[in-house]
Parts: sequence; structure tokens; C-alpha cells
Amino acid sequence: MKTLKIGAKPLTLEEVREVAELGRKVELAPVAVAKIKRAHEFLVSMVESGETFYGINTGFGLLSSVRIKDADIETLQYNLLRSHACGVGPYLEDRFVRAMLLLRAANLAQGHSGVSLKLVKQILGLLNQGICPLIPEQGSVGASGDLAPLAHLALVLIGEGRARRKGREMAGAQALKAAGLKPIRLGPKEGLALINGTQFMTAIGALTLLEAESLADIADLTGAMTVEALRGTETAFEPEIHAVRPHPGQVATAKHMRSILLSGGGKSEIALSHENCGKVQDPYSLRCIPQVHGASRDAFAFVRQVLEREVNAVTDNPLLFPDSKKILSGGNFHGQIVAIAMDLLSISLAELASISEQRLEKLVNPAISELPAFLTKKGGLNSGFMIVQVAAASIVSENKTLAHPASVDTIPTSADKEDHVSMGAWAARKAARILVNARRVLAMELLASAQGIDFLRPMRTSKVLEELHRRVRKLVPKMEEDRVFHPDILAIERLLASGELTELR
Repeated sequence: MKTLKIGAKPLTLEEVREVAELGRKVELAPVAVAKIKRAHEFLVSMVESGETFYGINTGFGLLSSVRIKDADIETLQYNLLRSHACGVGPYLEDRFVRAMLLLRAANLAQGHSGVSLKLVKQILGLLNQGICPLIPEQGSVGASGDLAPLAHLALVLIGEGRARRKGREMAGAQALKAAGLKPIRLGPKEGLALINGTQFMTAIGALTLLEAESLADIADLTGAMTVEALRGTETAFEPEIHAVRPHPGQVATAKHMRSILLSGGGKSEIALSHENCGKVQDPYSLRCIPQVHGASRDAFAFVRQVLEREVNAVTDNPLLFPDSKKILSGGNFHGQIVAIAMDLLSISLAELASISEQRLEKLVNPAISELPAFLTKKGGLNSGFMIVQVAAASIVSENKTLAHPASVDTIPTSADKEDHVSMGAWAARKAARILVNARRVLAMELLASAQGIDFLRPMRTSKVLEELHRRVRKLVPKMEEDRVFHPDILAIERLLASGELTELR
């Protein structure tokens, strides 16, 4: 894979994933090198002027009025990192950490932070040498940036903290040495520049959104399989219906559903078999798939806009503007916009799971499905998919709690100096958890809908759904007698997570 050059053009979310998950190498574009050098030279000149600048030669937060002696400016930056590295809880996944490293480097590469070129290159050194700082998940309120998580990241740059390399946990200094890197010394403002920013919440959000967008396609596939298993109608997906309520996500979902259900060149054998049945309308969980899945798609589109801006934003403070010879203190580190986007992402993912569970309930309910109760031939002796639906219901209920918005909460910190916080870090972490939950519920529905199709044999479903059914059955056999479902659900969950199903259109 070609090396990614940062600083010359905006990063895409897909590029973030390539670096974070596929190990794509990164280097600075020449224009970024020039910007970094210019801003650093400007900063050095301003420090030498003797003027007072926040975070450069002052304390932080409530202590911003304390002037730091020139001899202590370097110590100030080290103390900042050490004092702020107070995160707790499980360590963040390596892919999220790698995304954080990339976003932090991209932020500094824009030439408004005043850091040295060697600092940005050190960050890229960690990325390219596979060093992942160990970052506890908890500790950020998302106000003056993701302070605690970014402090843990920054410690490894100076040979402190802990890291993971090639699957082994070790001291930060040991990780640097193993990779042929040396700890760097921090200059003016560099500690502050490393921890002021939204890279924790944005990194989690970017990778979670990309998975969510893929999951929307999977939700359509799974929903279409259930429509066929329940012998529903494709009428609800006719384009005329959606043309008069033209929300983009709704229109796209309806089009996708029709392409799946009619993928053999027309109605499937299953659909043709019940053309003249007495049913008037399908339940909402089938009939309103475009309206519900589509709403989530539109929400994802908004979240993408926010994150595409944020991954290319400068969220440091104070900011340097060499052209106008200004150092300005503001609040670009505040994570409110990302927090709100993450809450919307959580709600939208929770809804994909909620409607999926209701389709699953219809599959196991013989009064609606006209299939054997709980999708087993020998009901009573066998419980079939009874508890699969119960497990899905439990997850959907869990999502309801997790989807409560974090962004409406705030709590004053730093002796009331930082009196309104975003809770964006928690909003992002919740969204990532709900994504996993939603994928699990869809895996359960897909297992059940595949079983439903089996009961309708020898009739065949559409071309795309036959291929989907084949891939499910390649991993999980039809249930003839009760068995442990946990491995089956796990296998299908992995199939959905692999992304390979999104090629089925």
C-alpha cells in the first residue's frame, strides 16, 4: 500500500482506517514540513521576546495566571504530561490508538501549533514502527481536549508510560529502543500541544462510523432475508412511495431492498408463491424498513460530515498564526460537536438493532410467520430459536440505556475554570459498544431468517439472498435439533464484521 502523505490535502475517514487497521505507512508532505518549521520558528521568537502566553510560559487552567520562569519552561511541559496521565480502566484497542496517533500528527502538521518537526516525526515513528501507547479508556470529559488519554499517548514519545509492540506490553522506553527510536525532549508548548485536542473521541468515532455505514447495508440484506422468510411483499419498497417523501436515506434503502429482492431479474419463487394471498399489510418492522434504516443512514451522513471536518481540524490551544504574527487562545479543543454526533450515531445504531429484534420476534412467532414455532420442527422437545430472540431483546434493552445522550451532561472541572464539558469521549465509547451490540442482534436475525428460508424449500429466494444463505450455511448448518447457539452467533457476527457481505448488492 502506498505511503500516505499527510499535510498536503485533507485526510479521509477511509485513509484513517487504512492506517489504523491495515498498517499503512505515513510520512509528512513537503508542504507540511515547511508549515511546521515556520510555526516553530515563530513560536521560538515569541518566547524569546519575553511576552506572556498561555500554556507556553504560564500554568494551566485556573493556574494560567502563574508566570513560569524561562528556566522552567521545559519542565512545565513534562509536568503537564505526567500529571494528566491519570486515565483508568481497560486499555483502548490498538486500532483506535493508531487512529489517534495519525490524527494527532495531522493536527500538528497544519502549522498552527508551534511544535518542532522532530516531535511530529516521532509520532509518525510510533505509527510506522507499530508502537501503540497503552491508553486507559476512562478519564476524559472532552472539554480541554481528551487530556488524560492524550497524555498517556504522549508519554511514550518521551520514553515514559507503557506501550504495546508486536503483541507484547512493555515500558515506553523499551518500545522505543526496540524500534530503533529515541525519546525526544520537549520544547515550549509541546506538552500542551500533544494533549489539547479531540483525537480520542474522533478516532473512535471515525472507525465506528465506517463500520456503521457497512452495517446499514448488512441490515438491509438481513431485513430482506426476513421479508422473504415471512413471505412479505416488496410493494412497500416501490420507488413511487419514496419519491413523495424523498429523504435520501429512505430512498436509498428502498432502492437497495428492491435490488436485493428482485436480484434474479424479477420476483423470487418464494415471492411468486404468495402473490394472491390474503395478507393486506406486513408488520412495520418489514414494511417500514426504508423509513427506519433510512433514518439511520441520514444520521450517519451527518456524522460523516462532522468527522470529516474534525479529522482535518486544528484543535490545539493556543493557536499560532505566523502570517498575522498572532498567538490566540480559544476553545477549539472543546468536543461538543463530536459529542452530539456520537450521540446521534449511538441512537441510529440502536434503532437498527431495535427493528432487527422485532423482525426476529416475527420469525419465531408462528401466529405471524406461519412457520413452525421458534423455527423448530419438534417444538416442546426442542426450544429452537426461543432464547435467541430473548438474548436479542436483552441487547436491545441494553442499547436503550447506552443510547442516553452523553452530550447533554456536563460537570464543572479544574476549579470551575472549565465549567462546561462535552462528555464526547464517553459518547464515542458508547457508540462503539452499541455498534457491536447492533451487529450481534443482526447476526441473530440472519441466523433465524436463514432457518426460515430452509423451511420454505424447495422454493428459492432471490439471487443475492441465495448467495447470502449459502454463506451463512457455509459457517452454520441448519438447526435440526437443539444445540448450543453461542458458536453459531459468534460465527455469523464475525461474518458481518468482516465486511465481505457488503459486496452483495
